[in-house]
Amino acid sequence: MNGAGRHPLYQALVDTADAEGHAGDIRWNFEKFLVNGDGAVVGRFSPQTTPESPELVAAIEKQL
Repeated sequence: MNGAGRHPLYQALVDTADAEGHAGDIRWNFEKFLVNGDGAVVGRFSPQTTPESPELVAAIEKQL
């Protein structure tokens, strides 16, 4: 949820910038966040990034 009363999880997510430098409010339902095994947000991807996109697949594989 954007705005006042935002859940702490969402606040932690939106503090991370994507490759274009966008940080802040989630722009659309299909915005993607990558969280590592320690619970740290290590990536943010725009809503237009497909699940099969090379940059998203590479970021996931890097965390494995």
